[in-house]
Amino acid sequence: MTQSAARRTLRDDRREPDGGAADGPSDKASDKASDNDGGDIPASGADGGHRPRRRMLKWFAAVLALLLVGAAGAGYVYYRHLNDNIKQNPLNLGDNKVAQPTPNAAGQTPLNILLIGSDARDSEENQKLGGARETFGATPLADVQMLLHLSADRTNMSVISMPRDTLVQIPKCTDPEDGTVYEASKGRVMTNQSLGHGGPGCTVATWQELTGIHIDHFVMVDFAGVVSMADAVGGVPVCVDANILSRDSKGHGSGLKLREGTHPVKGEQALQWLRTRYGFGDGSDLARAKAQHMYMNSLVRELRENATLSSPNKLRRLAEEATRALTVDPGLDTVKKLYDLSDELRKVKPERVTMTTMPNRYVGARVEPTEDAEQLFRLVREDIALDGRDQKSARAAEAAQEATSTEPAAPDAEIAVQVVNGTRTDALAAASGRASAVAGILRETGFTGAFAGTAGSLGRERTAVRYPSADLEGDAHRVAEALGIPASSVQRSTDVSGVTLVVGADWREGTTYEAPEQDDTTPESAEALNGADDTACMKVNPAFTWS
Repeated sequence: MTQSAARRTLRDDRREPDGGAADGPSDKASDKASDNDGGDIPASGADGGHRPRRRMLKWFAAVLALLLVGAAGAGYVYYRHLNDNIKQNPLNLGDNKVAQPTPNAAGQTPLNILLIGSDARDSEENQKLGGARETFGATPLADVQMLLHLSADRTNMSVISMPRDTLVQIPKCTDPEDGTVYEASKGRVMTNQSLGHGGPGCTVATWQELTGIHIDHFVMVDFAGVVSMADAVGGVPVCVDANILSRDSKGHGSGLKLREGTHPVKGEQALQWLRTRYGFGDGSDLARAKAQHMYMNSLVRELRENATLSSPNKLRRLAEEATRALTVDPGLDTVKKLYDLSDELRKVKPERVTMTTMPNRYVGARVEPTEDAEQLFRLVREDIALDGRDQKSARAAEAAQEATSTEPAAPDAEIAVQVVNGTRTDALAAASGRASAVAGILRETGFTGAFAGTAGSLGRERTAVRYPSADLEGDAHRVAEALGIPASSVQRSTDVSGVTLVVGADWREGTTYEAPEQDDTTPESAEALNGADDTACMKVNPAFTWS
């Protein structure tokens, strides 16, 4: 079976329908049965599926590959056979693109890299590690997705993890191998399905649609790469606050068994740590993400301090394993390109690395982004450090406000603008007539196509201009410019069908908009973890402890 054909044979028990059914409550009992993160143990659910969904952090191996291929030194970067090991796919399979960020005063631009963990069982080694023999060669899922943002000045790094069951709208994507067109999902579906819509380039397109962040590269890695690279590092210290055995009475769990305290894990035990859901916190993917963040931070510290990595033979073996495990975009398709990227990543000290999880709320058994998530995305778009130590954040915010879209705008009189009253707050009713009043202000300014929307009043803290597609971006920025609304408040959104001005609670009266002081702090709901924090310890669920 070809790779393209395999992607089209997606099993019913491995995806949600594209009809939006995933947007509501689901059978939690079935979810738990089909989401086993343990060894090769069958699980059954109401849908008749028998494949345990094992999750693992594969993105850490991708970063490890970037770091260690570079650490191998100039003597290795020219080995042609390493280049031959690396697989590549197109960067973006969607129709819409996001403009690159404007360079800073020194001519530098940020780097955004999407790290993808595939659950593919496409080799005997991956099958042995991942189990689920009945899914051999079936369509893989993007079960780990993390965006790594390297600041323009290379002083700090931010990572945003998106839970695998986040509900998103996957855009239209075209398979680069056979031209198969995957239409945009009807309603919201789980984000991990994006990989099956033509490959990693569709996962990139999905992220860009959701966040408005330009993505420069992607790196995807599989099961086997995690184990081989963990072995080469020599072990990564992890901590649990009690004895843990990740296995329940039905056999669900990764099988991880550790005593209370800090212990180095490597090989398959490292894989168990990264896949463990049963036993950490509340047993959700959110708890597992915390464990993955702790592992990655510890791994980065080990890479900087571990003397065993000075062995040329170990470095060569690691470079071999890393390149075989990777699938990248054409911009990273040689060891030299990976080395150059790793050199950039190594400029950031652990104390300037911030790990976060996309703020979310439950929708049934799934999750969706919150307004805090948009705040987090904005900070990344504007290259503002998530650790709060960026002295240039105020200048970056000011520059973002002054920035304009690269898309041309239509003449003011030809721009249709719907104005919506969003002035309602928890304490105050909506300011009467604000949509009509602001629409009148726009018409007087020359936007004769402005009109008040008929939708009921909304509750929005800040005034914003929203647009649905790239071809209207320039129009949206022009409307914002005319009213003195900062460019950072111009947002792409699939919730609107045209340029829409949402008058927020910060503009309840008057004819002139005065932008409030911008909050550039990382939301608490992102649960930020600093890369230098070596005291973090996973909380063990009492139901999974032992004595």
